[in-house]
Amino acid sequence: MSLIPILEQHTIHKLLLVFDLTGTFVFAISGAMLGVRRNLDIFGILVLSFAASSAGGITRDLLIGAVPPSAISDWRYLAVALAAGLLAFFLPSPIERLHNEILVFDAAGLALFAVAGTQKALAYGLNPLMAALLGMLTGIGGGIVRDLLVAQTPAVLHKDLYALTALAGAVIVVIGKTLNWPIVPTAITGGVVCFGLRLMAIRHNWHLPSAQPTQISSALNKDQ
Repeated sequence: MSLIPILEQHTIHKLLLVFDLTGTFVFAISGAMLGVRRNLDIFGILVLSFAASSAGGITRDLLIGAVPPSAISDWRYLAVALAAGLLAFFLPSPIERLHNEILVFDAAGLALFAVAGTQKALAYGLNPLMAALLGMLTGIGGGIVRDLLVAQTPAVLHKDLYALTALAGAVIVVIGKTLNWPIVPTAITGGVVCFGLRLMAIRHNWHLPSAQPTQISSALNKDQ
């Protein structure tokens, strides 16, 4: 067997692990802080922490046949998620004061998960289109489950650009794979594109057009 494919597989594995664990911590903090704002107990906060950080990756792994999913087969994922949850529970005030910084970290986590998810889907032989979509799902899946657990409409469905920024980063990775670009520079480029677009969306309040209620639906809401 050629040494180059072996080294390439090793590089992909290490890259995915670093991106996954970093993104896990960032999203776990966002889930835990939502639990703090909703006055959940420590168990509820840890559940939200794990859900926000791992749901996207678990869904991706199940869809591509990477079972058992890394988030439940590798103790490091659970340890990182629980550590973030405990940090938010015992030190909520300092973290809450870092609201703007948390948005930046969330953007970084989105970029890391989108890139890692796409790379892993490609490594399992998925076609480029589905790999990009799974990369996007990896980035947004945890936030969707987090919001559903506290009975609120997932932010990704009604707020500023989020999913599309993840998709943009994933597409960069797919293009790089198709054109045989080097793995690490391609991943970094995809992550930077996603991260930059997300920050611009936050700064300039970019969002997709929203549906406007019709007169009939407005009248029905008033009757209720």
